[in-house]
Amino acid sequence: MAGRLPDRDIAAIRDRVRIEDIVGEYVALKRAGADSMKGLCPFHDEKSPSFHVRPNHGLFHCFGCGEGGDVFAFLQKIDHVGFVEAVEQMADRVGYQINYEGGGTSVQRDRGTRSRLVAANAAAHEFYMAQLREPEAETARKFLTDRNFDAAAAQQFGCGYAPAGWDTLTKHLLRKGFEFKELEGAGLSRQGQRGPIDRFHRRLLWPIRNLGGDVIGFGARKLFDDDTMPGKYINTPETILYKKSQVLFGLDLAKRDIAKGHQAVVVEGYTDVMAMHLAGVKTAVASCGTAFGDEHLALLRRLLLDDNFWRGEIIYTFDGDAAGQAAALKAFAGDQKLAGQTYIAVAPDGQDPCELRQQSGDGAVRDLVARRTPLYEFVIRGLLADHNLDTAEGQVEALRRAVPVVAQIKDNALRKAYATKLAGWVGWDDIQTVVRRVGDEAKRNRTGGGGTGGRQAPPVRQTEVVAEHPAARPNPNDPTLMPQRQVLAAALQYPAMAGSVFDSLEADAFTHPAYAAVRLLIAEVGGTSAGLGGAEWVNAIADRTDDLTMRALLSELANEPLPVKNAAGIPRFVAGVLARTQEAWVGRQIAELKSKLQRVSSTEQPDAYMALFGDLVALEQYRKSLLTQAMGNHDDFATGA
Repeated sequence: MAGRLPDRDIAAIRDRVRIEDIVGEYVALKRAGADSMKGLCPFHDEKSPSFHVRPNHGLFHCFGCGEGGDVFAFLQKIDHVGFVEAVEQMADRVGYQINYEGGGTSVQRDRGTRSRLVAANAAAHEFYMAQLREPEAETARKFLTDRNFDAAAAQQFGCGYAPAGWDTLTKHLLRKGFEFKELEGAGLSRQGQRGPIDRFHRRLLWPIRNLGGDVIGFGARKLFDDDTMPGKYINTPETILYKKSQVLFGLDLAKRDIAKGHQAVVVEGYTDVMAMHLAGVKTAVASCGTAFGDEHLALLRRLLLDDNFWRGEIIYTFDGDAAGQAAALKAFAGDQKLAGQTYIAVAPDGQDPCELRQQSGDGAVRDLVARRTPLYEFVIRGLLADHNLDTAEGQVEALRRAVPVVAQIKDNALRKAYATKLAGWVGWDDIQTVVRRVGDEAKRNRTGGGGTGGRQAPPVRQTEVVAEHPAARPNPNDPTLMPQRQVLAAALQYPAMAGSVFDSLEADAFTHPAYAAVRLLIAEVGGTSAGLGGAEWVNAIADRTDDLTMRALLSELANEPLPVKNAAGIPRFVAGVLARTQEAWVGRQIAELKSKLQRVSSTEQPDAYMALFGDLVALEQYRKSLLTQAMGNHDDFATGA
C-alpha cells in the first residue's frame, strides 16, 4: 500500500493546479475584479452569483452557503471523494509523481474508491467500443447506420456493444486486476444465481460522462426482440459515481458551447443528442434514465451564467403530444425568471431530432432550433387549441381558461404584452378588457390566500445560522467594522504586502470577537513573516481551529474581492487600510488616556499627570500621521471597482 502523502508534495501539486480550470469544468466563471472570478455556486441553488474563485490564491468561497477552501476541498465536495484521492487525482492531472513516505512512488488507491470505479468504467468503455467492431455487433452497427450515424460518429460519442456472454466483460475486467466488489460498485456487474455476471447483454451502449469527462455509467438500447431485460432503454444503476438526476448525456461535449453561446438545447434521447451535434447544434444534452428535473436545470444554469445571466436560453425539444404539453406546463410553473428565457421547439409531425435529420437533413435540425417558440406562447396557444375560436362560446371559454395562466407571469411588462397577444389569438376585439382581467387576476394572486401562495419558504441561509453562534459571523457590510474586515482580508490574501505592519497590530485593534479571533489565529502560525502564501497560508491558519464558523469566516475573507480598480492599486490599498485600522485603534487609546487624565489631579499628582499628558501628545501626533497616510490612499479605498 502507498504510504503517507508528504506535505511538500501536497503543496507542490496545489501550486501546479490552476483552480479556475478545475472549477471551470463545473461552473461558468466570469471575471469579477483584479483577482476574482465568479459564478453560480455548484453546492446550493442560487439565481445570483455569490461563488468566487481567487486564481492567484488557489481558493474558492461561496458567500451564499459558506463553502470554501482550496482545489482539494472543491474536489472533495463536488466529487464526494476523500482528501487523499483528491490529491492523487490532481497529481495524475498535472503529471506529478508523489513520493509517498514509507510507500514508494506508485499510486495504489484503496479498493472501491471513486478513482478505482472510474478506472473500471474506463476499462469497460474501452472493451465495449472494441466489441462494436466485432461481427456479433452487426445489428448494433446497422441501428446506427440506419439513423445516418457512421463509424466516425460512433467513435465521437463513444458508442459500444455489450456482447451476448453472461460474464464476458466481468471476466475481462477481473483479469485486468479489478475485484468483483469494484465492478459491482461501478454498476458494471452483478451477482447472478451461479456467480458474477455482466449488467448489460446484447445491447448498444453509450457512455455517460461527468463534466470532467470521466465515464461514470452507461445507457443501453434494446436491439433484439428476444431480449428479456425490461425496457427499451436501461441505464447503470445509481452508484457513488452515477446519480441520474445530476448528469446529462452530452454535457461534457456541450459545456463549452453552452457557456460561450448562452444556450442549451434539451432533447429526449441519446440519438437525438448525436443528431443535434452532428447537425451543428453543439449545445444539445439529454437526461439519462429519468425525466429532466430541477437538478438538471441547476446544472445548466451554472454553465449559462453571463454578466447578464438571463440572456441565456434553454430550448426544449418536446414532442407535440400531451406529454410535451405537460412538460411545458411544468416548466411554466417553475422558475418564472428562467421561464421568460425558455423556448419550445416542436418538429413537424411530432418527429424527434434524430428522425428529422434522417428525413430532412442537418439544415432542418438547425431550423428547428432557430424557429423556437417562447415557452409562454407555446403554453397559451396550447390551451387555446382546445377551443373553437370561430364561435363566441369558444372564445369566452378560451379566455376563461387562459387568463389565469397569463396572470401567473410575474414580469409586469411581459404579462401585459401577453395579455394583448391573448386577445389577438382569441380574436377578442376589446383588448383592454382582456388586459384588465389579466391584471385583476394577477393582483388576486399577489394578495389572496395569506401565506406563501403555494411557494416554498425561502431556504435558511448559513449566515443566519451562524448569527446564533457565540462567535457570530460579523455583518460583512457594517461600515464601522469595514477597515478591520479589509485589513484581515488583505493579510490573508497578500501576507507579504501586509507584512510587519500587520503583525504589529494587537488583537484588541479588532473590536468584533470574530475578527480578533482571526488575528490571534494568524499570530499562532507565526504571522505574515511565516513565509507562506496562497492556499497553503490560509489552510495553515484554518488548521489552527476546529470551529466551523471560524473556518467559514477565514474562507470568506480569503476570497473576498478587495475594492481596487486593478492589481496595480493593491499595494496602496493594503497600506491605506492598515493605516485606517491603526488610526482607529490609536483613537481608542487616546480616548482612554483622556478619560484617565480627567481622573488625575494636575496639582496633587503632577508627575503622573505630565506622564499621561506626554503620552497623549505623542499618540495624537502618531494618529495624525496615520490619518494622513490613510487619506493618501483614500482614492483606492473609496472608488475601487
